[in-house]
Amino acid sequence: MKVGFVGLGHMGGGMAASLLKAGHEVTVYNRTRAKAEPLIAQGARVVASIADACRDSAVITMLANDNAVEGLVLGKGGIIDSLPKRGIHISSSTISVALSEALAKAHAKAGQRFVAAPVFGRPNLAAAGQLFVIAAGSQDAIAAATPLFDAIGQKTFVVSETPKAANLVKLSGNFLIAVVIESLGEAMALVGKGGIGRHQYVDILTSTLFSAPVYKTYGALIADKKFSPAGFAAALGQKDIRLTLAAAEELCVPLPLASLLRDRFLTLMAHGGDDLDWSAIGGLAAKDAGEDG
Repeated sequence: MKVGFVGLGHMGGGMAASLLKAGHEVTVYNRTRAKAEPLIAQGARVVASIADACRDSAVITMLANDNAVEGLVLGKGGIIDSLPKRGIHISSSTISVALSEALAKAHAKAGQRFVAAPVFGRPNLAAAGQLFVIAAGSQDAIAAATPLFDAIGQKTFVVSETPKAANLVKLSGNFLIAVVIESLGEAMALVGKGGIGRHQYVDILTSTLFSAPVYKTYGALIADKKFSPAGFAAALGQKDIRLTLAAAEELCVPLPLASLLRDRFLTLMAHGGDDLDWSAIGGLAAKDAGEDG
């Protein structure tokens, strides 16, 4: 299948590589061309404009935030202007529910199809083609995009024919991950100050009642204090919690823990932690306890 790919950051680069490994013909665009260069040896065609990445029937975007997505999709010469009629825009970015709804309407007006397909998984899973895809869109668009989902992910969950539903699921999932990170950090600060080793504690947790990957991954990062380089930057984590709170306000759903997490991320960022991995909020409790200066 011929597909364009826009956005080659930590996640996008691995996803594009997985598409190439699966035999798809991939045209890539990134504002910083250097990030696209490694994919040339794998068979990708690098282009200099958004329009050139939208010549075929499908394009995937994996971008950092609402502003980036809105600019490249709705801006002059962007995806709306360039994608053919009946073409499919697959948005894997973690964006707001409101923007997802706006994109769906704009594509429909242009005679195009829109699928929201955010993913769960860190960059190592993206590179291995083992992400979990949360997809929502019309049945025909989902069916057309399924070969692409199979290349980047180990399983696809189709949640609705309304694209914004997938973005709500993704935001709620990131909220839960952040809750785990914060609670792990607090628990590890408690036992650590009581003289119990971080790594021993993580081993106990993950060998008994908390064997889920999220506890293993983030428990290890917090125990090792390995917050750089970031697999997912704290600034992006703060953005996702902010978008979760916005969605909750629209639906009139109180999320007390999300409000706490917003402040934890702001504390981290106020102390220069924007570019650290978002798991670094798990290190704040130890500092608050005077355990980790």
